[in-house]
Amino acid sequence: MKFNDRSGKLLNRREALFLSATAGVGLATGRSALASDSIKTGVHQEPGNCSTPRSAIANTQYGKVRGFLDGGVFTFKGVPYGQTTAGENRWLPAQPLKPWTDEFPALVYGANCPQNLHTWTGSEQTFIQDWDDGWQSEDMLKLNIWTPSLTGKRPVMFYIHGGGFTFGSSYELPSHEGAQMARHHDVVQISVNHRLNILGFLDVSEIGGSAYEDSVNVGMTDLVAALRWVHDNIENFGGDPDRVMIYGQSGGGSKVTTLMGMPSAVGLIHRASAQSGGGGNIPTKEQQKEVSRQLMKDLGLAPNDIGSLQKMEWAKLNAAGNAAVAKVNPRGPGAPGPGAPGTPRAGWGPSVDGKVINMRSFFDAAPEISKDVPMLVGSVSEEGNRMASHPTEEEWHANLARPYGDEKATAIIATLKKSYPNKKIQTLSYMCGGAGGLNGLSMRNNVVKMAKMKHELKAAPAYAYYFTWQTPILDGLPGAWHTAELQFCFDNAKRCEQGTGNTLEAQVLAKKMASAWAAFAATGKPSIPGVTWAPTDPETNKTMVWDNQCRMVDDPEGEARKIILS
Repeated sequence: MKFNDRSGKLLNRREALFLSATAGVGLATGRSALASDSIKTGVHQEPGNCSTPRSAIANTQYGKVRGFLDGGVFTFKGVPYGQTTAGENRWLPAQPLKPWTDEFPALVYGANCPQNLHTWTGSEQTFIQDWDDGWQSEDMLKLNIWTPSLTGKRPVMFYIHGGGFTFGSSYELPSHEGAQMARHHDVVQISVNHRLNILGFLDVSEIGGSAYEDSVNVGMTDLVAALRWVHDNIENFGGDPDRVMIYGQSGGGSKVTTLMGMPSAVGLIHRASAQSGGGGNIPTKEQQKEVSRQLMKDLGLAPNDIGSLQKMEWAKLNAAGNAAVAKVNPRGPGAPGPGAPGTPRAGWGPSVDGKVINMRSFFDAAPEISKDVPMLVGSVSEEGNRMASHPTEEEWHANLARPYGDEKATAIIATLKKSYPNKKIQTLSYMCGGAGGLNGLSMRNNVVKMAKMKHELKAAPAYAYYFTWQTPILDGLPGAWHTAELQFCFDNAKRCEQGTGNTLEAQVLAKKMASAWAAFAATGKPSIPGVTWAPTDPETNKTMVWDNQCRMVDDPEGEARKIILS
């Protein structure tokens, strides 16, 4: 028997039963799902489920936190894991909290790190992303927790947001909301905010002295502090401190691979997933010192005037810092995406300081210190989606010819058109563009490279994936854009219906992907009933393709990706 979803597409009986069983709700029979409609609302649509009972109070090492109960999920938002980073704490490692006696109201998302807000150029992009810039403060060392119970020892899924190392937040996208994972997949879900941009990665060790020795990487040591908080406190929220999975998308993927090489994070991470990112070509500490020296010169400050820097308003500080970065770096475009070769560029991101970070993880090699941590690594097909871009085939060819040359441009277009005869040129151009920025084929090459490095350690495996599900929204033109898989691996097809359409087809895929991610968090193996996901290897590059028919494929996009390597 076949079942129709709302787009008119057919699901077989097995898929419909899988959806109904794993969701715990009657979607296959027409009942609405428990899901949020926006970041500002609760975690479901049905009335009468939100409460603030005394049972929604948990202990931490610093004092009690009070959350709320909604749709069967205990939710704690804005839980602090460090003091404010403002004023005298700027560029110091995260400072331990002072204990409190009253219950801390963990009811709303905390502040985001100060950052430049988005300037979307098209309403279509804004619509499918459904972005929320939130509010900003230097008191941003906060995390969010969703759990089905405050007792037990469940796997912990610790999500790290994207935005490179300069912007973004734990709740920037509605896909990040963790209630569905707690509700249907029996995990403790966490998301986190930390220092970014000049606040997280300016080397002031020469300016402020030895107390600021680690200032160049405090944006990363914040994440270690958050993981340490999880290790010390998560049992009070029904979590298992010995089964912590870190995962992140885009810049979050780069944070994941960086953490895997940090000695201070050893023992705090038990599984990892780098999604559409990772393996960055990061600079040295000496390069970052050049930025600091240029900044002080441009601001007209004495070389040791740390106080003025700590009092300066963020926007002025950041503008001066960006100008200094531009002066220090060589002219020309930056590296096109993660894993790109060439001279590292100084700026806002981690650097090799020889202490906190002593290697370029998954750029030069996979780190030995995390060899026993199994890993997911993958990407999406239309990484370079920009809805404002809609080139003709001739314009696409011209864009590709600039970086790759005419012959390669012709070969890329021919290969992609042959592989996807039904995709429009606009969507195909999102798979490989020539204007810089994100590139789906380059990302596939980076996935293959990182998986090979992990394999060479001959320890815990890497599992590769490729997300290719095409949205029905906007006539299907967006494809599977950068961040699209998050709607599914967080089981948020309803909450993200502006991107998924919330079709029954989307709900089925979301249940499968979220179940696989949760299984990986629980066991280190991502296979689930009906979906066998085998480790990858450099000979076959076997990869799980996530689409309406989930399947293992040897080296998807192999022919096309190799063109740009030749």
